[in-house]
Amino acid sequence: MDTPSPPRKSCTVNPLKLSPSLGGAMAFLGIDGSMPMLHGAQGCTAFGLVLLVRHFREMVPFQTTAMNEVTTILGGADNLEQAIVNVTGRAHPKVVGICTTGLTETRGEDVRGDLKAIRAKHPELNGTALIYAQTPDYQGGIEDGWSAAVLAMIDELVEPEPLRDPKQINILAGSQLTPADIEEIREIVEAFGLIPIILPDISGSLDGHVEDRWVGTTSGGTTIDDIRRMSRSVATLAIGRQMEKPARLLERRCGVSAEIFSRLTGLGPCDTFVEVLMRISGKSAPASIRRQRSRLIDAMLDGHFYFGGKKVAAAADPDLLLGLSRFMSEMGTRVTCAVSATTSPALADIAAERVLVGDLDDVEQHAGDCDLLIANTHGRRVAERLGVPLYCAGMPITDRLGAGARLSVGYRGTRALIFDIANLFIAADEGHTHTRHGQGDPHATLAAC
Repeated sequence: MDTPSPPRKSCTVNPLKLSPSLGGAMAFLGIDGSMPMLHGAQGCTAFGLVLLVRHFREMVPFQTTAMNEVTTILGGADNLEQAIVNVTGRAHPKVVGICTTGLTETRGEDVRGDLKAIRAKHPELNGTALIYAQTPDYQGGIEDGWSAAVLAMIDELVEPEPLRDPKQINILAGSQLTPADIEEIREIVEAFGLIPIILPDISGSLDGHVEDRWVGTTSGGTTIDDIRRMSRSVATLAIGRQMEKPARLLERRCGVSAEIFSRLTGLGPCDTFVEVLMRISGKSAPASIRRQRSRLIDAMLDGHFYFGGKKVAAAADPDLLLGLSRFMSEMGTRVTCAVSATTSPALADIAAERVLVGDLDDVEQHAGDCDLLIANTHGRRVAERLGVPLYCAGMPITDRLGAGARLSVGYRGTRALIFDIANLFIAADEGHTHTRHGQGDPHATLAAC
């Protein structure tokens, strides 16, 4: 395991990092009846919107305060007021999630003061939650923006309560989780007779369902009432290091004990998660969960023949990179190079021979003779130049369907991940064998088989 190396290049050559503003907006998409709003220029919002739509292939509600040259200098309070009043009058959101950009943060906008003045001036906004998250583009990446937004939600909406519901627990979901991942976590928790409040819950809003009517805000996700009830839970389970700050805020403010799970991919982490649920619920693991575990062990036995001795290079955001590198290492592969988009405490636990903070160009320079590249869609050209298969993970995934339906957590998700990656190894090995025996002639290749 290597000590993470800080970025040393003067410029980004092949970008990997995504904006914290985008991460914050994504988190607000996990709230029912929400309207994310970027406080910045129109281009910032347009770029983020296109990325989200291409990744999830869904309608994504998104608004902007449309800052221009004049308002950048004189202040954007009027733009913020007009945007909030217009969107609430037209779409009637329950929540307006305001994420700042580098433009407004560099100027030093007093957004909290502006929101206070806007509320005083517009009593019609009293039924709408206005939640402000500081997400400057120049500080961190998508995980940082997501964490900041969740922290702001809890700070704004959750108040201490003496009552406790013994069956209710909080699940703080990190940005590395897909809608399918969150749905799987919910099913595991409910199998123990517990009631999970998941924040944010993009499995309700970005899971690929079709509404029978037009909705101008998010449709599905965590409700405002659910967020307010989080103080009644008996425990908080945070998935991802990025969720530690929100979990600790809940713990300090409401006395709800928190446990942090770096990952839920792999046999060991899944076992630990199930053990915690057994302790909280006072019940043993149901037969369905035991069966899933047995199937995963069988898949590990089947798959280790194809993983063993392989070399992998990976590029992703820290929490996702941690989970994937640990999983690959446990399956017998060598993670020769792991490149993170940003710095994070999670980097210290990444299982790789070399850990860097950089971009996709760093992956290409340090991947060596790897057998597989793990990265988002933007790693496709790198994989082609390296001559290795690409396993798409993270965001964005724009060149294939089903990004939101990918499952890689829990016993079932880990099993699916083993099959997906093992099949890539099998296909690559067969391709090399065919080329070697058939010398590039398709008819000779078939004969050699």
